[in-house]
Amino acid sequence: METGPLPILTAIFLNVQFFPITTAVAVSLVVILILLACSALVSGSEVAYFSLSPSEMHKIAGGATKRHFYLLKNLESPEQLLATILVANNFVNVGVVILSSFSVNEMIDFSNEKILGFIVQVIVISFIILLFGEITPKVYTTRHALKFALFVSVPMFYLTKVLKPINYLLIYSTSFLNNRIHSYNQHISVNELSQALELTSRTDLKEDQEMLKGIVEFGNKNVVEIMRSRVDVVSADIDFGFSKIMTLITETGFSRIPVYSETFDNIKGILYIKDLLPHAHKGDSFHWQSIIRPPFFVPETKKIDNLLEDFQKNKVHMAVVVDEYGGTSGIVTLEDILEEIVGEISDEFDDEEKFYTKISENKYLFDGKTLLNDFYKVTGLEDTVFDGAKGEADTLAGLILELKGEIPAKNDTISYTDYVFTIEAVDNRRIKQIKVEIIKKEV
Repeated sequence: METGPLPILTAIFLNVQFFPITTAVAVSLVVILILLACSALVSGSEVAYFSLSPSEMHKIAGGATKRHFYLLKNLESPEQLLATILVANNFVNVGVVILSSFSVNEMIDFSNEKILGFIVQVIVISFIILLFGEITPKVYTTRHALKFALFVSVPMFYLTKVLKPINYLLIYSTSFLNNRIHSYNQHISVNELSQALELTSRTDLKEDQEMLKGIVEFGNKNVVEIMRSRVDVVSADIDFGFSKIMTLITETGFSRIPVYSETFDNIKGILYIKDLLPHAHKGDSFHWQSIIRPPFFVPETKKIDNLLEDFQKNKVHMAVVVDEYGGTSGIVTLEDILEEIVGEISDEFDDEEKFYTKISENKYLFDGKTLLNDFYKVTGLEDTVFDGAKGEADTLAGLILELKGEIPAKNDTISYTDYVFTIEAVDNRRIKQIKVEIIKKEV
């Protein structure tokens, strides 16, 4: 005797007991239909509101009906609107599941056929919710977004008001998690990557390692960390004669020179030597001040990656750095920025400028004006070793002043953790040379 699908299904349903529909079940079924309709409206609203085209938005702004007004009010806070849609949709779907389970249990007894009960209560009900409450309305609203958005504008407006406390909790929780994740990712992208590069100790990759490290730390540096201090800047007084300017250009060899009036805090412009060349034969009768270009000012706190974008946008190669009081701190050039990535850039016209001397394995002699950024590169130290003591200092001399608390005298010694600084030369109020000894602890 063969057993086909039909006899098997018949045998299964013979083990299922059916009950008459009671008033409670009838009410439950009606409520389920209403909730499915609500689910369809809410699901369709999500697609309708967030797929409006610019032309449709223009029509909404020009509309004068009550529905247009409420639609615009709903779009004023997209986060609140989305939270309302998600909360309402979940509440409605949960209600459909609970009432469906109640109705099925009241009408059918699946105690003898638990697998069939699972199929009906989970799979079939889920299919109905997805088909009528999610897929069908979303397919429809993709073609009639504006029409559907206007249709549900009034109920969505008042539903947002009702669910506002729950929405606030949902939005706050999401924002809190996003901030935590963002800060964690930022920490990994910079600090962890720098540490990973430090582990790359192969000598044949040394140059690549330094360049990659420069790229990683590029966006974290301020202009004040790489600028040339005002005391080291070659500049010209606007009252200089033509012959004096030509002598200055010949002696220094710079292609751009800042021009000031009375004091270096009053920068009037930048003299480009290439602008002066066509007039070199005119002598003292030429008014060279007429060809200086406007200065480009930047604050000390500006990030160098942003400054690089400004240089590209404004087509300039030099900026005047000013402090919080408007005084001139120094200058920074495009070359200074690029050197932070590729290292020192020299050409055939540059004189070898040695700002340090290596005395022994752990002893160095530095110029006081050496930038801390360059000091770290030469000694191989982490750029955070003096964070607790350097204050606002950007040079090695500035660090000594922060550690000492006063202007030191020649041969003064200052100790800080594993570092000993000895003042080798001073000139009036400036620290000219500093001997640095790094004490290696015995392992």
